[in-house]
Amino acid sequence: MDLTDRTVVVTGVAGLVGSHLAARLTADNRVIGVDDLSKGERAAVPEGVDFVEADLRDAAETADTIPADTDVVFHLAAYTDTNFDDDRTLFEENQAMTYNVLERMADVGASKIAFTSSSTVYGEAPMPTPEDYAPLEPISIYGASKLADEGLLSVYGHSYDFQVWLFRFANIVGPRQRGTVVPDFIEKLLEDPRELEILGNGRQQKSYMHVDECVEAIEYVVEHADRDVNTYNLGTRTTTSVNRIADVVADVLDCDPDYAYTGGDRGWTGDVPKMRLSIEKLAALGWEPSQSSDEAVRKATEQLAAEIRAEREA
Repeated sequence: MDLTDRTVVVTGVAGLVGSHLAARLTADNRVIGVDDLSKGERAAVPEGVDFVEADLRDAAETADTIPADTDVVFHLAAYTDTNFDDDRTLFEENQAMTYNVLERMADVGASKIAFTSSSTVYGEAPMPTPEDYAPLEPISIYGASKLADEGLLSVYGHSYDFQVWLFRFANIVGPRQRGTVVPDFIEKLLEDPRELEILGNGRQQKSYMHVDECVEAIEYVVEHADRDVNTYNLGTRTTTSVNRIADVVADVLDCDPDYAYTGGDRGWTGDVPKMRLSIEKLAALGWEPSQSSDEAVRKATEQLAAEIRAEREA
């Protein structure tokens, strides 16, 4: 579909990908941004976005966020912590948000939805992992919740005349991000540049993609993939290790810490220690990332270091 002169709803608009996607779409569209601000901040919502603070777990509040003239919904709102400490809440409330969005869309006749899924739906799969890999056996509740959402969206795409785009993300990095490995390392080293705690053994190896390229790819796929249900991996052809990320962060911050490992081959229960997605399907559609995983991590580190330092000095 053409993303010009559209009424677009972006849920999770105060989050990392949501805020950057909304900023990209506002140039040519009316964008309604939705967030409950439980994790994101109002300041992250880009100028030009019609912001609605709402809890999508509530059907009545969801109804206030999706008007009758909606052309497409980008549904990014979710509990996104892979090691969230309340498994049942993460699973049930992620499904409630997605179902409420779909029901409201059906009520007003909106039928196009893009959804941010995750590489975690694959579990521990051979690499590079293509979109048609099976069986899908996630090892975390987060991965299970994303797979359940994909199943629900598939039903709407195949049986209820919706058009659906499903994006299985690698690790996305960039400005305004908190609670993941790059900002975590920055914050730790700003506190104590002599030692850095690393979860696991540091040899975890995964793909990283900068958020700028992520949102560019999302827009490209929505504009060019036209099946009822369109599933695409978003990532890079390369991986980097947690140890390498630590080296990059230390280099950007100009320090030389000792590394202290918590041990084991993964950072937490449900962590997939090695992940690289196949992006052959994305490339065949006509889009490829320009940055490697290392380049994406370095760019994000430089941006986040400046951002976090400024916050600490304010």
